[in-house]
Amino acid sequence: MIVTAWNNGAHMRSGAGYGFRVSQADRDEFFKREWTSITLDVDEQTVEVPVDVERFWSESGHHLACPAVGKWLHQHGLAPWAMGNPPKFVLIPVQENHFRVEKFAHKEHGGL
Repeated sequence: MIVTAWNNGAHMRSGAGYGFRVSQADRDEFFKREWTSITLDVDEQTVEVPVDVERFWSESGHHLACPAVGKWLHQHGLAPWAMGNPPKFVLIPVQENHFRVEKFAHKEHGGL
């Protein structure tokens, strides 16, 4: 599934307020309502991301926020981004509530 980097508008170097936005269709297909956290493999690190169940399953939510994700985005020069142009990533299911994060590459650029 393709996800988009998300920020709450604060753009803090601490990583707070950053995460990934999941489409409603992908949320419904790949996530379960009873999950209160997910595990992300990001490069060589594993990050536990809490799921705000009420917000994630709302009509306007669908984002997974975690300071560790924000720090990773900053360390790789992916945050902050130009307004309206957040980077995209691929979340690959590993098992149950565990996903691997990979950078998204457009087909026309020789990627996925």
